[in-house]
Amino acid sequence: MKGEIKLIIIKIIHTLVWIFFNVVIFYMLYAVISNKLDIWLWMGYVLFILEGIVLLVFKFFCPLTIIARKYSNSAKENFDIYLPNWLAKYNKLIYTSILGVIIGITIFQILK
Repeated sequence: MKGEIKLIIIKIIHTLVWIFFNVVIFYMLYAVISNKLDIWLWMGYVLFILEGIVLLVFKFFCPLTIIARKYSNSAKENFDIYLPNWLAKYNKLIYTSILGVIIGITIFQILK
């Protein structure tokens, strides 16, 4: 029972972190599309660089996923977060692609 509660807490925290990074990435997308290259955009880049470093250190796994694995043997992609399974499965691909678009537009806006 304690393990189930710990897994629920991890899933809630993981979901909140995911929501936070969604706000950040969609603000970044808005900022570059509207040519608003402000401090918040650059702070977003810093956050994603830090997230990338964390993922590199943990061999491309979120540390919360590693902790959650102690409390679940589930093979589902979303065992550690409150997301639909398809979104949990393709999360890194989707958001890396969006970040790539943001980087491209940022470069375009700077060079124009």
